[in-house]
Amino acid sequence: MKKTRRNTIMLIIIVIVILNLAACIVIPIVMFNSMLGRHVEFAKTWTAGEFGLEADNFFVKTDDGFNIDVWEVAAESPKAIVVCLSGMHGPSATIYFGHAQSFKEHGIATIILDMRGHGKSDGGKISAGYTEWRDVKAVVDYVKQKPLYDSVPIVVFGVSLGAATAINAAGEIADIDGVIALSAFSSWEEVFCDNMAVQVPRILSEIERPFVPLASYLFFGPDSRRIKPRMEIKKLGNRPLLLMHSTGDTQVPYRNFETLTTLAPAHVETFVRDGDLHFITEHFDNPKEDAEYLDTIMEFINNMPL
Repeated sequence: MKKTRRNTIMLIIIVIVILNLAACIVIPIVMFNSMLGRHVEFAKTWTAGEFGLEADNFFVKTDDGFNIDVWEVAAESPKAIVVCLSGMHGPSATIYFGHAQSFKEHGIATIILDMRGHGKSDGGKISAGYTEWRDVKAVVDYVKQKPLYDSVPIVVFGVSLGAATAINAAGEIADIDGVIALSAFSSWEEVFCDNMAVQVPRILSEIERPFVPLASYLFFGPDSRRIKPRMEIKKLGNRPLLLMHSTGDTQVPYRNFETLTTLAPAHVETFVRDGDLHFITEHFDNPKEDAEYLDTIMEFINNMPL
């Protein structure tokens, strides 16, 4: 009788442990789906005409079958081309037309794209940078086959998710010559746990932390094991990178920047501002209003090796 009771208690304990482990895996997946399991539509978009520009609008196709919405602002005899990526839930990448205006004035072409799962691009979910780098590859492939851009440096410029994707893309695509990354996260798992700690008691977020990589694997697939900014940044070699962050960023905490700068090659340039400025400037739609910000970006691009 005692042995039977002991066995029953042990079975109950095992079942409770298994259920708790399962919950620790399921909870992040449910949160991922709530945050990322949808297509992002934009309430506001910008047009090239608002900035005195002309832009060709078309689609490129990724090697995994997604049609990606792209705008190209050409420059005569361009000395560089900048590929621009926006954030996780917005704004529309068309906000970059303000940057494109300044780039064109300096003889620099621009390609703006809404990544998969955004705007008119294909896709029903956001993949935290694990697959979006393929959207960049489709654009780079397009650039490489155009005689206008023969031997022209390709710079990928992203903010937030776009910044993480830019770093991932540079790690995977040798034809990318430089990266500008604003408020990049070092890994999806790290920024997810940091933000979870703000929403729930710290002890619960710490309990969840070891299970988040497994949840990522189940939600995003095997690429979540190897494609992370903290890993891809080590593949830069001697290619230039400008990392920009704000010390009080509440969306991507500053320690992500510290992690990336620690792992990056020694030549990487940095730009830091105080406060909670996820987009680094309060004038992202019209960067001419922030001379320090725009001058930093222009100097980086103008110093790209030809």
